[in-house]
Amino acid sequence: MADCLVIVESPSKAKNIGRFLGKNYKVDACVGHLRDLPEKKLAIDIENDFAPQYANIKGKSDVIKMLKEDAQAAKKVLIATDPDREGEAIAWHIEYLLGIENERVCRVTFHEITKNVVQKAVEEPRAVDLNLVDAYQARRVLDRLVGYEISPVLWRKVKKGLSAGRVQSVVLRLICDREEEIENFKPKEYWTVDAELSKTVEGREARFVAKYYGTPDGKKKNLDNKEAADKVLIDVNEKDFTVVSVKNSKKKKAPAPPFITSTLQQEASRRLNFPSSKTMSVVQSLYEGVAVDESGGTGLVTYIRTDSTRVADEAQAAAREYIKETYGEKYVPGFKRVYKNKNSAQDAHEAIRPTHMEYTPEKIRAKLTNDQYRLYKLIFERFVASQMADAVYDVCNVNIVAGNSLFKASGSVPLFPGYTKLYEERQDNETEEDVSLPPLAEGEILALAELKPEQHFTTPPSRYTEASLIKTLTEYGIGRPSTYAQIISVVFTRDYVVRDKKLLIPTELGKTVNKYLNGAFPNIVDVSFTADVEEQLDKVAQGEKEWVGVIRDFHRGLSEELKKAMGETERVKVPDEVSDVKCDKCGRMMVYKQGRFGRFLACPGYPECKNTKAIQDNVGVNCPDCGKPLVYRKSKAGKKYISCSGYPECKFISWNVPTGKKCPKCSAHLEYVYSKAGKRFVACSNKECDYKDYGRRSSKASSGKGSADNKEAE
Repeated sequence: MADCLVIVESPSKAKNIGRFLGKNYKVDACVGHLRDLPEKKLAIDIENDFAPQYANIKGKSDVIKMLKEDAQAAKKVLIATDPDREGEAIAWHIEYLLGIENERVCRVTFHEITKNVVQKAVEEPRAVDLNLVDAYQARRVLDRLVGYEISPVLWRKVKKGLSAGRVQSVVLRLICDREEEIENFKPKEYWTVDAELSKTVEGREARFVAKYYGTPDGKKKNLDNKEAADKVLIDVNEKDFTVVSVKNSKKKKAPAPPFITSTLQQEASRRLNFPSSKTMSVVQSLYEGVAVDESGGTGLVTYIRTDSTRVADEAQAAAREYIKETYGEKYVPGFKRVYKNKNSAQDAHEAIRPTHMEYTPEKIRAKLTNDQYRLYKLIFERFVASQMADAVYDVCNVNIVAGNSLFKASGSVPLFPGYTKLYEERQDNETEEDVSLPPLAEGEILALAELKPEQHFTTPPSRYTEASLIKTLTEYGIGRPSTYAQIISVVFTRDYVVRDKKLLIPTELGKTVNKYLNGAFPNIVDVSFTADVEEQLDKVAQGEKEWVGVIRDFHRGLSEELKKAMGETERVKVPDEVSDVKCDKCGRMMVYKQGRFGRFLACPGYPECKNTKAIQDNVGVNCPDCGKPLVYRKSKAGKKYISCSGYPECKFISWNVPTGKKCPKCSAHLEYVYSKAGKRFVACSNKECDYKDYGRRSSKASSGKGSADNKEAE
């Protein structure tokens, strides 16, 4: 009989924690929630202060029985579910099931699954935080009220099987609003005039580009049409291009802070092409523990649901020592970096960081899956870089006048790489490059090599990617980063949104649902209103607000909108989304439909014409065997592979994307493959040929087969 029972959420975590605590402790896994609102009814007593009517979750009776028996046999019970609102609620439910008084000191939390932290935590138990429980209950009740009271309205007014959600509906609105912006966008003409200038430096010609800015007094002037651009050309014709000012300065650039949940999801999407759901699944496994040596499993990263950039003093000291040993003293800043949290951030957790600096990504590469390695490497490098010295640049800004026209040129040359030696944050549509200018002096006259007038048109805003959508949700304060993956997946499964490569596009059904919700339930889809509700929930968690009052205020407005919506009798028709594929049986343009296994193409002439087709996701390369377009398909296990669109006549199949070129050694087709370190290179598809091209100036062949651990094509 164990002296103490410790209850955690996952079996893998239970195994690692049990090893850290020893034989006097028994560690059980509750495997998530044990009690919740039942699925088939509202289960909210609206007349009795919105009291939730919880019930044991179906299929959890054996777990509940085990916990009761083990708790009865133990001298002490500690509940160590995740250190967040949901984990606090699970602990509260376990207390109820085991008959433990709420005031009893039995709650422990682990911010990382490492031996020292776990052993210390069990020595410092506390009572369950009822403010966090109330905040969780408030969110759960709000979401249930929206989902169970609005969804039936959608079934009656639009289509059966639809759903609405408190945050899901706002996500749909953001995507639809962006699409409407794009559709209504009217491009405006504008012109640029670039002067390619040159001077001789040490016997060699150095060229650079200066861009037209405006008048010599520094007033900016836009060129709205060709006539305006032509006036500049006439003005500078046969005029000297004279340097009137040169400003040299040194610019420092600080690293990005260590990851929080939302920024990890964004960067994993940009760099690794991970959907947010995959990011959270992989990072969860890193948090719960991986067996990296003979001693067994240990957590490799700190708790993964956090919006705080705080770093513990010991972790910062370890990072600085690692930087000194790996890169040298000059890469260690002369001060301790402290990153400022947003006002709404809860500082209970640290940022997401590695728990052991000695476990470098390369050192434990063999113990990780490819996805674990790539994500752990991202977290490790981001954290180390966040503690490194600034990057330093030599910046030169030059003003050049010709006639009555001012041109500007700027250059930036790296002087010291600092943190960029290891890692630099990426941004969507990033195009900035370092440009070097030759030495310039005031009064110097430059030679004009070429004058380039060019017409442009303004472009609409780009569609959301998962990364940019998560960034927007975070900026508005909508939802919580830990729920983004689930929310985004719902708009896909409901056929409200489809993904084209990384871009999120609303379907006709999504647009129809959004339009209806905008008219019938304006508060539910209002960004500011939803952000305000999140702020109220944060105040509940901090003990500053009473949760029932928040629900009461919310439901008052919802009830009025429901009455109005239910009184309307007109149904909303969902227009078919027309594709560019012609029906090969009757010639009509096929439309998109949603079935049990996802979207497909159907003839709009049904029932006269019953033709259907699977939607092909083109690779963008033709088949090396027959020349027809290659398409992506999925195996029964759900893994993506490449196949010929001419199947079954052409049987070409591959896990890797062909490049469209032939091998110079054996004439087989070349394909993109990935090394175990995640680096992409070109290799011959013929397993008997050793040709590889790593992207250098000359192709380099090396011995050995291509990596069997290839990444899917991005």
